Amino acid sequence: MIDNRLIYVMSLLLFLVGLYGVLTRKNILKMLVAVSIMETAANIFLIGLGYISNSSAPILSESLKQVNLLGSNISDPLPHSLVLTAIVIGVGTTALGIAIAVRLYSHYRTLNINKMGDKDEL
Repeated sequence: MIDNRLIYVMSLLLFLVGLYGVLTRKNILKMLVAVSIMETAANIFLIGLGYISNSSAPILSESLKQVNLLGSNISDPLPHSLVLTAIVIGVGTTALGIAIAVRLYSHYRTLNINKMGDKDEL
């Protein structure tokens, strides 16, 4: 099985890759991709928080009339639902960022943030 520490380390490395992309790239679309990588790393970290090895889903069946929650090994569904919400919000913010990038390109004719300035200079 996957160890939780491995999930945490991999999400940290993925987050650092995204942070490097945001800090070093000058193209707006590349920066948006880097921000999406950072969002994915945060989602993986949240999924890792809810993961318990050898656990069962929190679903009751007919055979389980009475459940002792202290003695059973049940995974927490809350981080998974938070990640689903974060994915939807991430898609919305990415779409908004792409729309802003399109407007900036139509105005400045470049996506490089260093070359954007007053329109009179172009």
